[in-house]
Amino acid sequence: MAPSTPSTPHGGGRAGSEGSPAPTVAAPGTYTIEDVISGVKIFVRKPLPNGQEEQRKAEILSTRPKPKPSAFAPPPPPDAPPPDPRDDTEYYVHYVEFNKRLDEWVGGSRLITDKEMEWPKTKDEDKKKKEKVGKATPGASTPTRQAGSPRPTGSLLKKAATKAASAVGKAHPLAKGTSKGKVPQKSKGKDQSDLGNDEDDDQDEDGDLSVDADGDVSMGGSDGGEIDGDGEIDLSGPQNPQAAPKVFSKKQEIEKLRTSGSMTQSHSEVSRVKNLDKLQIGKHEVETWYFSPYPIEYAHLPVLYICEFCLLYYPTFTQLKRHRSKCTLLHPPGNEIYRHDNISFFEIDGRRQRTWCRNLCLISKCFLDHKTLYYDVDPFMYYCMTIKDEFGCHLIGYFSKEKESAEGYNVACILTLPQHQRKGYGRVLIEFSYELSKVEGKLGSPEKPLSDLGLLGYRAYWQEKIVELLLNSDDEISLEEIAQKTSITHGDIMHTCQALQMIKYYKGGHIIHLTDAVLEQHRKTMSKNRRSIDPTALKWKPPVFSRAQLAFGF
Repeated sequence: MAPSTPSTPHGGGRAGSEGSPAPTVAAPGTYTIEDVISGVKIFVRKPLPNGQEEQRKAEILSTRPKPKPSAFAPPPPPDAPPPDPRDDTEYYVHYVEFNKRLDEWVGGSRLITDKEMEWPKTKDEDKKKKEKVGKATPGASTPTRQAGSPRPTGSLLKKAATKAASAVGKAHPLAKGTSKGKVPQKSKGKDQSDLGNDEDDDQDEDGDLSVDADGDVSMGGSDGGEIDGDGEIDLSGPQNPQAAPKVFSKKQEIEKLRTSGSMTQSHSEVSRVKNLDKLQIGKHEVETWYFSPYPIEYAHLPVLYICEFCLLYYPTFTQLKRHRSKCTLLHPPGNEIYRHDNISFFEIDGRRQRTWCRNLCLISKCFLDHKTLYYDVDPFMYYCMTIKDEFGCHLIGYFSKEKESAEGYNVACILTLPQHQRKGYGRVLIEFSYELSKVEGKLGSPEKPLSDLGLLGYRAYWQEKIVELLLNSDDEISLEEIAQKTSITHGDIMHTCQALQMIKYYKGGHIIHLTDAVLEQHRKTMSKNRRSIDPTALKWKPPVFSRAQLAFGF
């Protein structure tokens, strides 16, 4: 097992001569694998789908002894090569400038020690950097508080909360396991952040909305208080809650997606390392992206087998095969409200089908980094899209919707399973959610704020519908008419037009102007052969719930 600090400094180690700064890079041959600790950046061998390998620079996020094989794991083949002693320690790596979903556990044999290694920055270096940034520029006046002016409350709340948390950490006998006196703080609304680590954490619950790749959406709710790296609890709200969302160019958005992944609302969720490697769903074997709170007994299995109809999970293929001989379910357990060609939608009440919906949330958590709602499924309706063949209706994706949304959201969480992504199904899910809003006679919007992936998927849909309506309209059309015909909220319409630079000032007023770039992009989009929703195939009435049916856990 790798030590927490380098045991014997080599020529490129952190220990330099007294008074001289410690080196930030270890040259090849000046360190060993025992010196690799959390925080260093080292080159790692990454196997590629074509059978070749690529050397990528990666940051070590965590280390652990190699887990013992699960009791359900199959025995190794007799002709398997002997285990490499370097693989006794595993390293959780994040590939620099790659998406977070590619993070994985690797054995020590995949680390490349004959290339340079970058040491992590020390606390003193970070402190000096902060002090340098915090220094006032020469000649600049330091703002002072005028007499009688209100004192900023944020710093006082910080100090009071930090002091209280520290006192609890020292005095309470159950707080010995916490670090630096930190205690979990319940945030505003439905969110609840925890400070546990990895698989031992308690599950958080919130109404996060999430969307994934290729318009396969991901969104999240807002956090309340956060605990920063210094142990202080930030109880101050956003500087300007009413400010419009930041607008990124297409190039900036793609670059942000490539390097940082989905927007994270719950930082404690992201700190959890991935606990599953692969899922076997029907005939598809899918690599997981993020942590999901499956039972700890299944954490280190090479493959977790899932029944694609009832979504129950099993550690071995034999158990799944035995289950399939008894399972009679051939479609999601709900009412079929849409069928066109081989695509169907099923409406499922989370209160009536708790087990199925919870299993669905466990699967979706493997592909959504900030989704924290696993068990509280009663307040939601689930709309599942399936594709039909001779064996049954196979799940493609789903979106959930609050039974009663005070903000008027028409989507709470949405996901297309990875094996069905990049086929246009994400757009079909988005379009179907707006078709439901049209039947309800309401304007709908996905739960805010949107993640980067969700923003791309939804903006593409909004742009297509707005431009299509403007091109098909002979007369002038107002913002209100666009909203009523598309069920897109006024805010989403304005945000889309601003991002595409379609708002122009003309003769004392603002107009929507279709630029050549927007028209060219719309022409390319419409030339593609894509799936779409047929409104005549929707057989659905908005569900009505009594006050007792909307009382969840109170």
